[in-house]
Amino acid sequence: MTEWTPCAKDAAGWKDATVPDDACSQYLRSVGYDPQPKQYDFITCPIDDVGFGGARGGAKTSGIIGDWLWHEKQYGENAIGFIFRRERTQLMEFIEEAKRFFLAEPLKFKWLAVEKVFQAPSGARLRAAYLDKDSDADSYQGGGATRLYIEERGTFSREPPLNKLHAILRSGRGVPCQAKSTFNPGGVGHSHCKERYKLYDPIPKGYEVFNTEFENPWTKQKVSKSRIFIPSRLTDNKYLGNDYIANLYEACAGNDALLQAWLEGRWDVLEGSYFNEWNGNHVIEQFQIPEHWMRFRSLRWGSARPTSVGWWAVAGNDFAGRDAEGHEVGPVIPKGSLVRYREWYLQKGAGTNEGLKLTAEQIATGIRERTPRDEKIVYTVASPQIFQSDFGPSLSERMAKAGVFCTPADDHAAKEIGRSGGWDQLRARLLGVDGVPRIYCFKNCADSVRTIPSLQHDRDYPEEVDDESEDHAAADWRFAAMSRPFVPHVQPPPIPDGVGFYGDANGVTHSTLTVRQMIDRMEKKRKAEID
Repeated sequence: MTEWTPCAKDAAGWKDATVPDDACSQYLRSVGYDPQPKQYDFITCPIDDVGFGGARGGAKTSGIIGDWLWHEKQYGENAIGFIFRRERTQLMEFIEEAKRFFLAEPLKFKWLAVEKVFQAPSGARLRAAYLDKDSDADSYQGGGATRLYIEERGTFSREPPLNKLHAILRSGRGVPCQAKSTFNPGGVGHSHCKERYKLYDPIPKGYEVFNTEFENPWTKQKVSKSRIFIPSRLTDNKYLGNDYIANLYEACAGNDALLQAWLEGRWDVLEGSYFNEWNGNHVIEQFQIPEHWMRFRSLRWGSARPTSVGWWAVAGNDFAGRDAEGHEVGPVIPKGSLVRYREWYLQKGAGTNEGLKLTAEQIATGIRERTPRDEKIVYTVASPQIFQSDFGPSLSERMAKAGVFCTPADDHAAKEIGRSGGWDQLRARLLGVDGVPRIYCFKNCADSVRTIPSLQHDRDYPEEVDDESEDHAAADWRFAAMSRPFVPHVQPPPIPDGVGFYGDANGVTHSTLTVRQMIDRMEKKRKAEID
């Protein structure tokens, strides 16, 4: 790998770092582009896969423009780039900003509107494209590129289509190929961005290089690919100040979580998530579950998509969990709460949203193998579609023959509101009573902890979860919640003495009179008016 000395690794902001006066910065300034410290690090970074940004106002789009200018200068006609956005309207914003640099003196790039290509006098080409559907990624597999830019990576709900685009990175002219992405916390792609660049700290410091090894199946030679995250926040952009900060405050409208994500680049904040009730109180330490607690399972069936299975215990009493040595761990769990103590998530690879395509018999066998013999399971509630028997034995029948008996989940879906009843039951348990949840999971349920907090609303049906996301664990939680309906006790409003009708704080009118008393009162009023 080429030697690289970043200039802003330990800088708190743009004032704390100085861009070196080298060939890169000299050329960029000569064409009207003045790189800021974090942009310079992004442009000169030689790592195979570079993530950039992590907050609002970090000058990310401008960083891509600067990177392409320097890449084109170095490799001329052999420089071939693609920049992808999720939607066409988003792509147009990049194109308009790029035109200000590329079409001006002294660069004089050409803009080929039909092809959406910026062509340099050297012959270098940067093509702008968007992926309206995941399948659009297949259209670019025949091309070749030395630069792959994915702007606002977090707007893509699934990572596999983006991974496919990496296959276009190749050069027969010896040009170093790189993928460079920009993104912010939050949005539908929050989880896969966080996993890809290992953004596990609330405010990641970045600049740590991660290597992944692959093996050539023919030569058996080991090949290493590197990855890095370079943070860039509002404090790293000298062109934005108090006025822009005021705009962000106004845009957040009192939403502190969103403001923290935008200003600080916090990755432990999930703005806009479907279950914003989820917090650290729902994930608890493992403890020895009392034998008298009822146990059941929930199953979200999947083949091409992941299958999710959960093992649950129903708290038979208010309970403080204890570890094997008898020490108290975690909160007091109220009676009737659901505790997910084990799960099995059948996924092809982390973040792929692809299933293992196991048969009904294989899944049933796997469930039995993971359920100890002395563990009494009262019932298993499962996806309704496995009970369909239009073409031979149903999947549930085959599972029953393999030793796992299931009952259909209450999973009615209406066109406009989706499965709001089931989601509402889950939400009610997450909220609990007086801030104390009525549903929990052990820390070993890693895929639930990973996927549920990051679920987003569907763009077309806001009452539903985004159907392109990893909602499989959440769905089997929904089945579990619907199998044990939870109705919080609501204290009725106090009835004032001697009053027939009164209104409560919510503007609802109540009556202390019976129907007979109301009729008698109306009769007396009518007679008084006649007299």
